[in-house]
Amino acid sequence: MTLHQDEITVDETLVRRLLTQQCPQWADLPLGPAGAGTENTMFRLGEDLLARFPRTVEKSASLRKEREWLPRLAPSLGLRIPAPVFAGAPSPAFPADWSVFGWIDGAEPDAAAAATEAGFVSDWAGLGADLARFVRELHAVDLMGANRAGELSWYRGGDLRSCDGWVSESLARCRELIGLEADVAALEEHWRAGLALADSPHPHVWLHGDLKPTNLLVEAGRLHAVIDFGALSIGHPDAEHATVWDLPSPARDAYWNAFDLDEPTWTRARAWAVAVAASGISYYWHTFPAFVAECRTRVEHLLST
Repeated sequence: MTLHQDEITVDETLVRRLLTQQCPQWADLPLGPAGAGTENTMFRLGEDLLARFPRTVEKSASLRKEREWLPRLAPSLGLRIPAPVFAGAPSPAFPADWSVFGWIDGAEPDAAAAATEAGFVSDWAGLGADLARFVRELHAVDLMGANRAGELSWYRGGDLRSCDGWVSESLARCRELIGLEADVAALEEHWRAGLALADSPHPHVWLHGDLKPTNLLVEAGRLHAVIDFGALSIGHPDAEHATVWDLPSPARDAYWNAFDLDEPTWTRARAWAVAVAASGISYYWHTFPAFVAECRTRVEHLLST
């Protein structure tokens, strides 16, 4: 199912064609679907590679950004992150940049997973502490001359007020979609509480931008890798902490305890969590049920804390 206007359809036949044309050394490797997100469609290539194809030409900018910056960030981070190994070029067969990365073993942490499943986490507090450690490391990396401009400028690193128009529209839409099941008025109060504060005083840092559970990989029950840096940007760190409302309460508590942050920072982070949840439910309601389910879990956590 397509999620966006002007979406490019990608299947195994097309991927084989692109591999043959641009990197024939991999053209005969085993190939299979490896999932799809809001930005990319992915295919596992052999045992060691992952090919990622943007859903639209516009979204290929995120892959170019990852290819440029991830090799520079990786040495400063304690967890594995994607390593680009090939830059696919636009062609008549596929009009956008695409990329091949090294495969990273692991599974998404799943609060509903049974003890025998790959995504099972026995120590959610440990995962929350691991994630906090990663965020600290990323935010401490030198900017290396980069600044909040062009592809490294994204709304979540900016100010809340500039987003009020579309967030308010999304909340109004949520009243129609989930208003009988969730207290959307309380969500709006959280959003307004963030808007009432002064802009973030914190200096700009590197931001992953989208640290939801589907972008985390666990191995043996502990956080092992962070993936999908398509939202990589430079900005204020407040929005990065919004990830806590995607996690079960033991992980949230451990993350909170790992940071000595003031109440205004958490209030802004909570407002960002509302923005992401409301816009996700509104935009993807009819097209991406799995993503809507993630956003609804975030809403449940926001309303329970």
